[in-house]
Amino acid sequence: MNRRQGHQQGDQGHEGIVLDSTLSLWTHGYAWLPDLRRRTGDKPVRTRLLGRPTTAVHGREAVRFFYDEQHVKRRSALPGPVLDTLFGHGAVHTLDGQAHAARKALFLALLKDENAVAALVERALSEWDRAAGSWAERPRIELFTESSRVITRAVCAWAGIPLRDEPNGPDGPDGPDGPETGDHADDEVRRLAADLVAMVDGFATAGPRHWRARHARAREEEWLGTLIEDIREKEQACEGEAERGRSALESVALHRDETGDLLDTHTAAVEVLNIIRPTVAVAWFVTFAAHALHRWPHLGEALRKGDPAYAEAFAHEVRRFYPFVPFVGGLAAEDLQWHGTTIPADSVVLLDTYGNNHDPELWSDPYAFDPSRFLGSTPASDELIPQGGDEAATGHRCPGEDITVALLQALATRLASMNYLVPQQDMTIPLRRMPTRPRSGFVLSVHRPG
Repeated sequence: MNRRQGHQQGDQGHEGIVLDSTLSLWTHGYAWLPDLRRRTGDKPVRTRLLGRPTTAVHGREAVRFFYDEQHVKRRSALPGPVLDTLFGHGAVHTLDGQAHAARKALFLALLKDENAVAALVERALSEWDRAAGSWAERPRIELFTESSRVITRAVCAWAGIPLRDEPNGPDGPDGPDGPETGDHADDEVRRLAADLVAMVDGFATAGPRHWRARHARAREEEWLGTLIEDIREKEQACEGEAERGRSALESVALHRDETGDLLDTHTAAVEVLNIIRPTVAVAWFVTFAAHALHRWPHLGEALRKGDPAYAEAFAHEVRRFYPFVPFVGGLAAEDLQWHGTTIPADSVVLLDTYGNNHDPELWSDPYAFDPSRFLGSTPASDELIPQGGDEAATGHRCPGEDITVALLQALATRLASMNYLVPQQDMTIPLRRMPTRPRSGFVLSVHRPG
């Protein structure tokens, strides 16, 4: 295929002129890229996003191509609105080469340690059990919101982040959620959880959700910046203190990059958020797990048997089946060739994660929810890519994936063991909304056991 033929794919106008697809992406959501790919006969898709030439690739070979830093770079790849909301300016996601390796080592040490993951799961289960007792005292709860609060409390305790002690706020006792408790720490959990959720919820829209996300990020970066400065002042006063036993917050505050320098305060705050924000985002998957258990009740029986292998397989299938990340992007490091298509240097390259996770070439009956597909085998790094592909230790795959899977399998098992009713509600999962979730947030009425 020559260069001109490549330009005649994707959203095109007269004489092969490639039209901008930004509005189409916003209106079609998760279906946008798979639809374009089907329209081009599964060839690389050529289009434009935010005015920039864009090529979308798909398949296991494409995963390996996309995560090769000689092909695709991250620096300057993420649009400003995504950095303003989801990741933060200066985040590890924007780095390449030695700078990326040095920063990524910090996350790997904190998030890939088996004992640390187990400690976080234990805290989350303890917080879940505590919260479930109060859920039974209320007529009904919205699972998405409640699980985000459970995980927020757990991850902050695990990371050594002290919660502010303030009496009111948008989700406090005088806010729209109404008076649930007079405990100021609980008020702060609700407020922080709402901000962390907002950062994820508002990155792919230009409306009010986006502005809530911007304000939430600015608010929490400022707060965490003060905590980081406090840690650094104490470290100077106790010079020579051993690193052993540092919390995640302290580790980020005192981390030195490839230059040997401390991160500036803002960047350190960004990276703390890049630990706790994606952890709280597991609330999306917990809500999807509830949706799956409601649609296919027999899966709950299998989870209640307590088989860790099945629980892990269930978690993988939730992450594969339900929509979360539509695609990931970078910039072509140089002029590239992909299956006969020229990808110009510095143009946008997208990897179709949602399409990959529903590709019949990769998955038997991909639109069936079937945890058994993961029993007895570990998905390859270029196969199951809901949080990106490649290897976390050497590439750009999310280092928090182990935490996501462990939390999801533990909380899904707890959920399957709870006694609750699901009232009538709108459980539609709109594919136009990114990120999406059941419209109702999954409302349930919890009953006390016995």
